[in-house]
Amino acid sequence: MDRSVVVITGASAGVGRAAVRAFAKRGAHVGLIARGLDGLEGARQEVEAAGGRALVLPADVADAAAVEAAADRVERELGPIDVWVNNAMVAVFSPVDALEPDEVRRVTDVTYHGVVYGTLAALRRMLPRDRGAIVQVGSALAYRGIPLQAAYCGAKHAIQGFTESLRCELLHDGSGVHVTMVHPPAMNTPQFDWVKSRLPRRPQPVPPIYSPEIAAAAIVWAASHRRRELGVGAVTSAVIWANRIAAPLGDRYLARTGYDSQQTDEPADPDQPNNLWRPLPGDHGPHGRFGNRTISSSPQTWVNERLPALATIAAGLAAAAWGLRRWREARATLEWGL
Repeated sequence: MDRSVVVITGASAGVGRAAVRAFAKRGAHVGLIARGLDGLEGARQEVEAAGGRALVLPADVADAAAVEAAADRVERELGPIDVWVNNAMVAVFSPVDALEPDEVRRVTDVTYHGVVYGTLAALRRMLPRDRGAIVQVGSALAYRGIPLQAAYCGAKHAIQGFTESLRCELLHDGSGVHVTMVHPPAMNTPQFDWVKSRLPRRPQPVPPIYSPEIAAAAIVWAASHRRRELGVGAVTSAVIWANRIAAPLGDRYLARTGYDSQQTDEPADPDQPNNLWRPLPGDHGPHGRFGNRTISSSPQTWVNERLPALATIAAGLAAAAWGLRRWREARATLEWGL
């Protein structure tokens, strides 16, 4: 990543902010797209402290023209874009029958259309050069919808379908541009302090809760390895596979547990501000309020990133064991004959 040009949407806080730090530590120059100026300025300072160049690009990813203008500015001031990370999102915690149409539209515009607009902006620049990587930040919820987050789950499902279509087209054209999806688990991010919520108690990520640095490291890895998709954390892989094998059981399990698991024991503040329509002031950084419950390592992700090498080693060991067994059988046969 040294001297690579990386664009990250949702760069001001949460997983996006952790990704900014991770790319900057590896020597990248970073274009920072988000709505919150305070968080963008904090991210800029962190990139420059690591020795890279940063470009603050205040924009709402739901505005296609603004995303295109940001991409133009990155190429003018930082150089050709090597990696584009689509990470921006908003959500509403609410039962479906209480959702307002404009809320669903807003979640879709940011979380899904923002990915589409970012991908189109990246492709317009990467395809003529026949190189580059687009990283879509997905979720286990791109495969398994859960109660109280229908708008967000719908948007993540849409990203999955859009990305699969694009991947097929790139393969058909023999393009050197690579698109991948990274699926993080529940993360300790500020999202749960500013999300719009109709829940009676304060929202929380569904435990177990992981550090956003784990997702950020996976995003950096995915940007430089041609993997179709990457699940982060054992829970993510378990959720995806369980939904493929036994979705009806998942429905009943989530119906029974999905409400309480997304709320703490603390009553919600009815006047709590949210960031659905506009950013909240302040630099919120990558972390939320669940630090004492956060898991900061993921052996499953380590294994997942090394699957080809581990598969080669396993195959080699299996072949060696088979060869040793055949040699022993041949030796026994020879000794019996003698």
